[in-house]
Amino acid sequence: MSLKGLNLFANKFMSSRSSMTCTYKCGNACFGECGNQSDNTYFGDLMSRRSALKAGSLTVVSVGGAAALAACSPSEETAAASSSGSSSGAGSTTEADVELTSVEGMRFDPVEMNTDDQITLPEGYDHSILIAWGDPIFEDAPEFDVDNQSVEAQERQFGFNNDFGGLFEHPEDPERMVFVASHEYTTEPQMHPGYDEDNPTDEQINIGLAAHGHTILEVSKAGDTGELKREFGPLNRRITATTPFRFTGPAAGSDMLKTSADPEGTTVLGTLNNCAGGLTPWGTYLSGEENINQYFANSADLTGRAKEDAERIGAPEGASGRQWERLHDRFDMSKEPNEFLRFGYIVEIDPFDPVSTPVKHTALGRFKHEAGSIYVADDGTVVCYSGDDERFEYIYKFVSNKQIVEGDKAHNMSILDSGTLYVASLKGNSPASEIDGSGQLPEDGAFDGTGTWHPLVTVQEDGTAESHVDGFSPEEVCVYTRLAADEVGATKMDRPEDFEANPVDGKVYLALTNNKYRGAAEERDRANWEDATEYAPVRENKNGLVMEIEDDHAGESFAWNLLLVCGDPDEAYTYFGGFDKERVSPISCPDNLAFDTHGNLWISTDGNALGSHDGLYAVTTTGPNRGELKCFMTMPTDAETCGPIVMDERVLVNVQHPGEADDSTVEDPSSHWPDGGDSVPRPAAVVAWRADGGRIGV
Repeated sequence: MSLKGLNLFANKFMSSRSSMTCTYKCGNACFGECGNQSDNTYFGDLMSRRSALKAGSLTVVSVGGAAALAACSPSEETAAASSSGSSSGAGSTTEADVELTSVEGMRFDPVEMNTDDQITLPEGYDHSILIAWGDPIFEDAPEFDVDNQSVEAQERQFGFNNDFGGLFEHPEDPERMVFVASHEYTTEPQMHPGYDEDNPTDEQINIGLAAHGHTILEVSKAGDTGELKREFGPLNRRITATTPFRFTGPAAGSDMLKTSADPEGTTVLGTLNNCAGGLTPWGTYLSGEENINQYFANSADLTGRAKEDAERIGAPEGASGRQWERLHDRFDMSKEPNEFLRFGYIVEIDPFDPVSTPVKHTALGRFKHEAGSIYVADDGTVVCYSGDDERFEYIYKFVSNKQIVEGDKAHNMSILDSGTLYVASLKGNSPASEIDGSGQLPEDGAFDGTGTWHPLVTVQEDGTAESHVDGFSPEEVCVYTRLAADEVGATKMDRPEDFEANPVDGKVYLALTNNKYRGAAEERDRANWEDATEYAPVRENKNGLVMEIEDDHAGESFAWNLLLVCGDPDEAYTYFGGFDKERVSPISCPDNLAFDTHGNLWISTDGNALGSHDGLYAVTTTGPNRGELKCFMTMPTDAETCGPIVMDERVLVNVQHPGEADDSTVEDPSSHWPDGGDSVPRPAAVVAWRADGGRIGV
């Protein structure tokens, strides 16, 4: 098997995201001056492996059912495969005379890279559209009609640009499941015929509010396959940007969260820009509010730390792009300066109670949240991991004070209200002279090192809280979290996205999507410039990384290594866990993560910089096949792969922003997926299964 990249590097920095996507998805977060102006430079304090060994800090105990792990050395197979000191060679596990069989879960023929306007799967697999933007989720809702939209209809239809996805077993019917999806953002020029971005109508503004949020949907199992069908069930629900949420944690009720509409500072309308998330063991789900800056206007009128925070997060000084502030004062910081501080949290939603009030957890901090991934230690302590998705931002975890009580949902839903919030710093084990930005492996044969979790705030069960950051109150740490993390010397990462813990061995994986400014050669590209490091070893990193973390989950130390340095395997800088690069699929811009029941890591991509469409990939993380990576699915034109769910019976993904090219309009779209013909493109959820009814990848 030979899977070659396309070598279509037309732009040495840019992913395939259109500028329209960058504008409406994240408010152009990756352009212009970087928000992180701190001088945290942990890369300059790299330790050699020898000195680290002498320090005696390289072994941690992985709890949650895993055995003790040797934290900082690569596996025997990886070390052997990397013995040449170059990431471009095959090692002892991939000699030509050794035949390797893919592990269970990965026994499928990989999909070739392509630019087809369709879902492409391996031979023997089939798929269907579960639900798409505008499809009704209640019997009295109208069918989708792009020319006849209304706020009332959108509040009862599937929202726009679905991102996070989750599946629950149905509480009563074994032939049904409950699907949940977040709706990250709206792209008004792709939604409304003849949209005038300089003068949106009141109806268009309010449709945008209604198209954000979440959908909860009952689905039925279709026969003996893994296919799912949408149903009008009693659990169905739409949550929008006007649905009431309540605050919990130290910032709830503080002066920073009080507004004229909510003088108590305990309730907020809606949730915005919900990206990656995770399911909880107690039957709820979490979702991170990410690029919240773009919805607010007139930050120039702020003062003090509030202004510093707005600059740090990137709120516009003048009008917002969508101009919601024209109709709703809460989005105008000159009129409601605190409303901006009420977004940027992990939200928790109970999908089994359609009248429940969702929660925003201030104890987990406020930043551009990705993930909200739960790991449970042996004693029931809950650890929640989250990335801050912007260039040169940080990684976080929250460790609970309380333990899970089986069967006590009310108690378990309070677990994320008390505990300690941490931010990470990382160090490499190799001399700085061996990390030159080319992707050449250091002499020890791996990009690896150690890390420390720095406490930011601790919240007790009685609600009292202690700040661990000088000059910040507990409430300020929870609201101005980026500023607090700057103070403790957190490590700048390359767009930290989704976290996921391996259910088999407890190791934690982190997707680092890209960072075009990492060691950028030209002065004009040095927006808060920082050079390559062992945890980010490629200058002008356009293709991203996947990091493996062996964490002392409830403790303050961890070890890390890079499982993947992504890109075209023909390029010398790429690295696939030591696996033979002639036998892997090209991959670019890792984003969301998931695990199958076999312990294989599945990776969705966002902004493939290799000239191909985005896709869903599977990679083996242990054993002689460590680093074997295959493409399982590719997306239609201009679409991103989001929210993968991988089960034995099915694979489900959210297909976000199809047809969102710069010159694409409702009248003349660049894609006609999923309906074909002359139809407008619609974000949708896709479910795939084996045509013969067998298990995925077996």
